[in-house]
Amino acid sequence: MSTDPFTTKYEDLPDILPVFPLSQVILLPGGRLPLNVFEPRYLALVNDALAQGRLFGIIQSSGNEETVGEAPQPLYSVGSVGRIAHFAETEARQLFVVILGICRFHVTGEAEAKDGYRRLHVDYAPYREDITTPGGGIVNAPRERMTSSLKRFVEAHDLDIDLRALDALSTPSLVATLSMALPFETPEKQALLEAPTLEHRFNALCALMEMGAVGRASSGDAPQ
Repeated sequence: MSTDPFTTKYEDLPDILPVFPLSQVILLPGGRLPLNVFEPRYLALVNDALAQGRLFGIIQSSGNEETVGEAPQPLYSVGSVGRIAHFAETEARQLFVVILGICRFHVTGEAEAKDGYRRLHVDYAPYREDITTPGGGIVNAPRERMTSSLKRFVEAHDLDIDLRALDALSTPSLVATLSMALPFETPEKQALLEAPTLEHRFNALCALMEMGAVGRASSGDAPQ
């Protein structure tokens, strides 16, 4: 078991980044993402990352499966690099890791794979402010809109979420937590990831929750 006491500087970010492709999962700067790692290729990825700066990327697959035949599944062009902040080996010899979001990146090409996991050429320059302002800035919109939208979304989807526990979070932390945790579709998650500012992400998140609540209610009211 370990906890990483170090921070990551912009100049520490690698040009070639090992990545963990997922669907309906994003990592936002300042957010924390728990992962249970069991596939051999991703165990190799995590072990290599632990030995070399603790950094790897989370990026969404743009298709239903990670591979189609022998061809790698296409990926979205924007993902996030995270730092392993905590790790532990489970009784099943799997790894449980928590990664802290550092900075988004733009994919510029595919590098040679290693031990079965994919590596990408990436550019962090468009998102350099993620490191200095991980929350994404300020929000001028009232927080009450978000809490009201969240309550309706949770009720419509019958989600087990302690709404009172979220009250203690700052607005940037709440936006990041909900964007990462709520059950949106892959393209919707990607739109939240690529939002240029915290206020854009706040408004997009509220709109998704409001549409999700209305859509679920309408579906539930439809004749069987």
